[in-house]
Formats: sequence, structure tokens, C-alpha cells
Amino acid sequence: MGTTLKTTNTSSEISAFIKQHKTISTVVSQQQRVLFVVDATASRQPTWDLACSLTHSLLHATDGLRGLTLKLCFYRGFEEFRQTEWLTDANSLSKKMSSVRCAGGQTQIRKTLRHALSEHQSSPIRALIFIGDAIEEPPHELIDLAGQCGLRRLPLFLFQEGHNSGVEDAFQHMARVSNGAYAHFDPGAPDRLRDLLSAVAAYAQGGYTALIKRRDAAAQTLLEQLPKS
Repeated sequence: MGTTLKTTNTSSEISAFIKQHKTISTVVSQQQRVLFVVDATASRQPTWDLACSLTHSLLHATDGLRGLTLKLCFYRGFEEFRQTEWLTDANSLSKKMSSVRCAGGQTQIRKTLRHALSEHQSSPIRALIFIGDAIEEPPHELIDLAGQCGLRRLPLFLFQEGHNSGVEDAFQHMARVSNGAYAHFDPGAPDRLRDLLSAVAAYAQGGYTALIKRRDAAAQTLLEQLPKS
């Protein structure tokens, strides 16, 4: 005797599935994408640990990513450049950051910016955050790529550890031509970096107006550099 297969997908179930899929797609499309890049070369381990701690506390203090979807990128070693998937969960991001250990190598800011432009062309990125202390590539090439970011409405937020004047000049120039912002921070004063990251998150979510509403020093640092839009 043959077995009769019972069809369970009724028209109402199919409609419900399509509705759910559209809802999920709408939520994903409403997320503001932020690329978070950290130099993970050998000298950076203390600051990487700091960035892990601050990012973890920041995301949880703001109830997760709150409308943001964030991708972590880092470079280290011999031309090693890695990235996570796009994440909307604070715990997943924190775990991925905590598992990384720094390794010796050259900076790869040029590769980072090219990657960002490619991602941005595929689907717009609201902001790129970069934390680093060195440049070992021709600054004029990085400034040119930053200018391309500016033309494509991808602002760079460059946060410098240390006091290298050459790095400061290049970062400031890159921030300016990308319509982004630059700031220096001291690892001994972690609140500064935390507040800057929080200010960029606010900008990614609500733009220039959201920064005005914050009324804190970090927001003011960005407001003084960002175009009014």
C-alpha cells in the first residue's frame, strides 16, 4: 500500500512566512552599518585589550548595538587582514574581539580603506572607525583613498594613540578629506576613547543632530570637524 504524503503548507502559512521574511528584511535594511577597524600589530596589545573592554561596556551600556550592525576588521602579522561577519549582537562582537591576540607586522591602512570602499559600494556604510598609532605606508596614498571615501559619503573617524606628529598630520588630513573627524586619546584615560566611540555610534544612528543633543566633550570634538548635514 502506498504512503500518502500530507501537504502542510497552506496558503495562510505561506503568506505568514512571506510576511515574516519581509519583516526581517526591513529590520536588517534599517540597521546602520559601521566598520570598526583596530590595528592589531604587536605593539598594540595593551590598547587592543582596552578597546575590547570599552567596546563591551559601551555596547551593553547602550542596550546592545541599538540599530547598528557592526563589522570588526583588524590586521596583524605578515599581510594578515581579517574581518567578522556583520553583527547585531553585542555579546558576539565582544567574544570575537576578546579572542584576538596581536602579532608583529606592518600597518595595512591602505588595504583597510580599499576594503571599506568595496563594502560601501555593495551596501552603504554609515561610518568607519579606526584606532591605531602608526602609519608605515605612503601617506599621500592613504589621503587619496580617504578622499575617495569622502566623495562616496563614507566618513572616517580616526582615533590616534601616542604622539607621533607625522601620524597626527596624516590622520587629520584623512579625516578632513573624508568629511569625518580625528581625535587623540591616552590609554591611561580610557573614558576619552569610550566617549568618542559612543559619540560616533550616536552619529551613525542619528547624524549631526544626534551629536548636538549629546552636549558632551566627545560630541563637541566631532561637531567641530563634521560638515553640518
